[in-house]
This record gives sequence, C-alpha cells and structure tokens, in this order.
Amino acid sequence: MPWAAVARASVALAAPLAVGMATGHTAFGALVSMGALSGVIGDTADAYRMRVFNIAVPQLFGALGVTLGTLVHGQGWLAVAALTLVALVSGMISSIGAVASVSGLLLLLNAVVGAGLPLPDPWWKAPLLLGLGGVVVLALTLLGWPFRGKQPERAAVARTYRAIADLLEAAGSDAYEEQRQVVTDSLNQSYDLVLARRTRQHGRAPTLVRLLSQLNAVIPILEAAPAAHFAARRFHRPLAPEIPAAVRDMADAVELDRRGTPALDLPEARRPSDKAVDAAVRHAATVVHQAEPRPYNVDDRLGRPAALRVRMRRTTRGVLLSGASWRYGLRLALCIGLAQALVSLIAVPRSYWVALTVTFVMKPDFGSVFSRAVLRALGTAGGLLIAAPVLAAVPRGWWDVPVMMVLAALIPAFSAKGYAFQTAAITPVILLLSDLLNRQGFHLVLPRLYDSLIGCGIALVAGYLLWPESWHTRVADRLADAVADTAGYVHLAFVTDSGTAARHRARRKLYRDMSTVRSEFQRALTEPPPAGDLAAAWWPLAIAVERIVDATTAARIRVDHGAPAPEPDEVAAVERQLRELADGLRSSDVLEEVRADLGGDEDGVLEPLRQEVRAARAIATPGARK
Repeated sequence: MPWAAVARASVALAAPLAVGMATGHTAFGALVSMGALSGVIGDTADAYRMRVFNIAVPQLFGALGVTLGTLVHGQGWLAVAALTLVALVSGMISSIGAVASVSGLLLLLNAVVGAGLPLPDPWWKAPLLLGLGGVVVLALTLLGWPFRGKQPERAAVARTYRAIADLLEAAGSDAYEEQRQVVTDSLNQSYDLVLARRTRQHGRAPTLVRLLSQLNAVIPILEAAPAAHFAARRFHRPLAPEIPAAVRDMADAVELDRRGTPALDLPEARRPSDKAVDAAVRHAATVVHQAEPRPYNVDDRLGRPAALRVRMRRTTRGVLLSGASWRYGLRLALCIGLAQALVSLIAVPRSYWVALTVTFVMKPDFGSVFSRAVLRALGTAGGLLIAAPVLAAVPRGWWDVPVMMVLAALIPAFSAKGYAFQTAAITPVILLLSDLLNRQGFHLVLPRLYDSLIGCGIALVAGYLLWPESWHTRVADRLADAVADTAGYVHLAFVTDSGTAARHRARRKLYRDMSTVRSEFQRALTEPPPAGDLAAAWWPLAIAVERIVDATTAARIRVDHGAPAPEPDEVAAVERQLRELADGLRSSDVLEEVRADLGGDEDGVLEPLRQEVRAARAIATPGARK
C-alpha cells in the first residue's frame, strides 16, 4: 500500500474543498481539487526531479486545454470542431514520450471539461484554479525532498543488487527465467532514474557518479549469471549460498552508503563459470565499498543535452513526419468528433462524460483499446455503486470534506491493482466534484453510466473496428527484429573483436528491446481473437529468444575465463540459423516450420546455445501453435 501517496491524495483533494467552503467559494475549491486530481494521477515517478517534471509540465497543457474549452462552451458545432482539432494534437504529441502522453491527456480532458461544464467567469479563472490544484500536489510531493532527495535513486540501485542476488540463487532452477526478467526491469528503472538525474547535474556530482559506478558494476555479475545457470543445469551444481549472500550485503551497503574494505568469504572457484561469477562479485564489492567516487568504466562528462530549441525542432519534425503519430491522432480526433457531435445533436445534459470516456479509453500507450473499453465500462459501473450512496445520503456541505478525503485516498490505493480498479476509484471523485459545480445530486448517476457506455461503444467502433491495424498485432515484426539483433550479438561475441564494453551495450539494448516485445505481447494478449490467440501462440518463441541471448553471454563468459573458443564455422552456423528464423518471421503471418540442422562439438561452449537455437526453431512450427 503506497501510504505516502494515499496521504498526499487525501489532503490534496480535500483541503481545497475545505478552503473553498470556509471562504464561501465552494465552486472554486472544487476546481482546485479537480486540478489536484490531475496531479495525483500524473505523479508516477520515483525521483523527485522527475516528479516535478511529471506534474508541472502536464498542468501547463491542462491549463491550455481548459482555456480552449471554456472559449467554445455552448458554441455547438464550433465546440465540435475545436475539440476534434485538440484531439488530433493531443494524439500526435502523445507519441513523444511518457510526460508528453500525460500532457496530451490533460490537454484533451480539460478541454472537454471546459466545453461541457459552466465554469466561472472570466475565462482565465478556471485555468488558474486548476493549475493551483497541481501546485498543491507538487508542494505536498516536495515536502520530503530535503530528507529523501537522493533516496529514490539509491533505493533503486539497491533493489537491483537484491534482484541479482535472487537471480544467482535461482540459477539452475525453473524460477531463473522469471527472475531474470525482474532483474532486467529493475536495471532499466535504475538506469533511467540515475542517468535522468545525472544529465541535470552540470559539473561533477560525486554522489551520482558513485551510484552510476555501483550500477555499472552489476553488469559483469548479470553477464556471469547465465553461465552459472547453464552450468547448474548441466552439472547439477548450484552456486554456493555465500555468493548471493555477498550480493545482498552489497545491496545493504549501497542503501546505507556504507564504505570501507569489503569482507568476502567466497568458496574457491575452479570451473570457468564459477570463475566468472567470482571475479564479477569481487569487482562489484570493490566498487560498492570504495571510499572515493572513482567510476569504473564510467564517463562522468555526460555533457549537457542539446539546446532546448534544437530538441524542440527535432521533436516537432519527428511528430509531423511519423505515420504512427498521424494515425493515432486521426483515430482519437474521429472518436472525439463523433462523441461531441452526438451530444450536440441529442439533448443530453452535462454529457461531456462521453468524450471523457473516449479520451481515457483511446490511450494506446496505456494498453489495448478493446480491453480498456471493457474495463472502463466495468470500472465505471463499480465507481457508480460507490458514488450512488454518497450522492444520495450525504448532504452537500462540510460533510463533503471527510467524504472526499476517503474517496481520494482510494485512487493511489486502487490504481496499482489495474485499470478497472483505478476507474472505479476516480469515478466517484469526479462525480462529487461535478455535483459541487452543477448541483444535480443523485440524478448524475444513471446518466453517467449511459454516457460511459456510449463512449466505450464509440471507442470500440470508430477507434478499434474501423482500423485494421488495431486488431492485428506487431509481434511478428518485433520478434523478427529481436532475432536478427540476436544473430548480430552472436557475431559480436565471437567474431568481431569489439571489446567488453561493446558487448555490454549490445546486450543491454537487446534486453531493452525484449522488454518492448514483452509489452507488445501483454497488449496483444488482451485483444480478442485472432490477435490474442496469435500472441499467445508466439509467446514461447519470445522466451526462447531471451534464452538464446543468455546462452550466448554464458558461452562468451566461459571463453573469457579459460574455456576453448568455438570454431568460426560453428559460430557462422548459429548465426545463419537465427537470420533464417528472422526472415521466416517477417515473411509469414503464422508460425511456419523451419528446420534446424546444427552440428558441432557436444562438449564445446556453444552446445547450450545450439540447444536453445534448436528449441526456438522447433517452436516455430504449426504443430507447436496448436
């Protein structure tokens, strides 16, 4: 349970209401709380500097959106045209990145609210009050900065060490594959946090240099882990428990910033895989406990990012020339245009909820449109069950403050459970705030349910069924790219004399790409047939590709620690098989049989890799898909 986030949400949404009632401006307090709601939803980062960015930037777009919406409120078809154009822009900028995605969301949401609700005059008052709500959330968030300024980055690096300790402990067991994915996700998050903060520190930053060097020191352990895993499976010889225990001790040292001479009591390493793990753990212990922040293979001169003018020009060019950006923008614009035109033609009071529903459902970076439409309907129904007794039994007035404290606390508590739960938590909050603005009471409940169902229907038809790319997955193309990159990694590991650093970078890129593939699979698995069925059939092949990368790394590590190097023709045969597999994935919409004829020294370092390649080729058969 994220207790700090629960407390922040409770205070941020209830305090403005209390101030508004105390000063006789309840509607103003409701608008500030509505702005705070946007800030609570957007506060998803760990590091404080990133949280400032994640909260402040979307609030500016939200203020612009509510201003545009207010200017066209009650203007009929002008409002339809304006919101359609805003939806196009919102959809296109959402492709830039996470912060831009939330900014585009708030731009459109607040424009819809401004066009659908009568907000206080003059026009500048509503954006000012909504922005003030974001400031409240930001102020509450920054209260802990003086005490925990560097804690998120340090805690993330420590979590990565603990995840790797669990990985070493799982070597040779069935739990290894799942734990390796946990390590990949943890390492990605840690690098994102530390490097994002480091780029904002001009000049030397000893604490961040220390954290970055400690993070880099886990890479040799991570590369040695596959060798230990394959050795444990082949010789039934798991790692000694002293090794994961030593890594967990390093995690404690990172978290507590403990320095000094490391005390390692590791068993003698005799085999190449054991030597690789031993050397990597000893190196990491030296880096973790070193007294001065002297980076190992770390360039502290990361440099300043390009000038803001240059970055804006590059981003604008990328968005305007991107086919995917235009396609999503047009899909969102079509759905919003239809929703707004519908409520303009049919006299439905306060029916801005239709466009709000479309906006939330049509977020492709949040998941499948199909599944989100279904979950949105279910979540709205659940939220209305919570809101109905509140609107029916609680008198408007000071009782709204404690009720809002409870309802707001549910948002961060439920959000981690899934989209339907988040919708169920947000729905009663929005309904209560809307009621404070238009005083419709219990009569809001059923119309909002109908509006949500209409919005989900529009999103399903105009945003999903009319766009064939929505119900066809890209898993084949993504898998083909990953297999081709894996073939390049095999070549890099055994043919090209590129050095350890280049192999590190190639492997990190591969695992990041595979994380993207996993995300694409997770989205595709929630789609209806045939896309969902096809993704489920290809999921084992994605796992097989990750195992091939691990087997390649393990073989390279064994060679580095004394095992005989493979013959060039053995490497070429593996590389050829992988490239043929990649070509087969690109040329067919279904899995097809591709025979693998791989021979070689059964006692050589490439034998585990050949086994994994054979397994991957065997998965790519019609029989396996059935």
